[in-house]
Amino acid sequence: MEYEIIATVGPAGRDEAAWNGLLHAGASALRVNTSHLELDELHAWLDKLVPFMELHDPRPRLILDLQGGKWRLGRFEPRVLAPGSELALICEPSTDRPDALPVPHADFFKAAGHSSGEVVLDDARIRLAVEAVAERHIRARVLTGGPIVARKGITFTASDFRLEDLSPKDNAVYEQTRHIAGIRYALSYVRDGREMARYRELCGPSAYLIAKLERGPALEDAQAIARAANELWLCRGDLGAELGESAMAKAVFDFSKQVSGLPKPVILAGQVLEHMTAHPHPTRSEVCYLYEALIRGFQGIVLSDETAMGAYPIEACRAAAQFF
Repeated sequence: MEYEIIATVGPAGRDEAAWNGLLHAGASALRVNTSHLELDELHAWLDKLVPFMELHDPRPRLILDLQGGKWRLGRFEPRVLAPGSELALICEPSTDRPDALPVPHADFFKAAGHSSGEVVLDDARIRLAVEAVAERHIRARVLTGGPIVARKGITFTASDFRLEDLSPKDNAVYEQTRHIAGIRYALSYVRDGREMARYRELCGPSAYLIAKLERGPALEDAQAIARAANELWLCRGDLGAELGESAMAKAVFDFSKQVSGLPKPVILAGQVLEHMTAHPHPTRSEVCYLYEALIRGFQGIVLSDETAMGAYPIEACRAAAQFF
């Protein structure tokens, strides 16, 4: 069985030895999520990654995630949110307030009145209840607490409101990296075929564009999205944050039945081997689901936290490659 293994690089592996380990363990592509990096940090990564990849034959693919329409937190010191505590969400790029989190997206605050009143962060690991809304400020109470760090995703569990476009940073990343041979771009939070067609228009016919399906409307419009994309990723983490767990499970099940009929390759992403972020072996459930996904027609998987920040990145690649 042949399939792709896309390994995300991050704090768990910053040098050639680590990257060689991922490739030898089965990875066919390395991924950098630019949403977590400033432009100078991204170039520091690429200054080492690109020459490294040029030494290999066949050359591994290099994938850059662009933020697209996804909302992310700004900059702040890591902290732990306590259940029951009050928290302010403020429209700022950063903050040092211990009782506030920055959300540098004006449309996030406009969307509050069109939502369920529940905010989820970091793939719904943290949940907040909205108590009051102003133009650039939301007062909330922590329902489910836990640790939180900068640049994690944030959204409402039910909202159709969003202003969709590439940000100035996304445009800068694209313009400054498009010359790299074989570069690919994964676009976050694509809503429908019309939006994906716009990205194709902006980037041109030769750009390799990956549509990340992490919203309900995107799954419903997958055929149209596929016409403008080179590849699709089913991203269950953010999809679960948007839809809730039970609705996400049904949506993924229904979508999986049409994967083999889509005209472009479909890759599975989102906590595929999440257990291995902290453990040297996957759970039996993870292995069974991985095998079933490949049989259904998924043509590969994305390893995220498992290789970017996990304790066992090489072992995670080996586990992902066990059905080769």
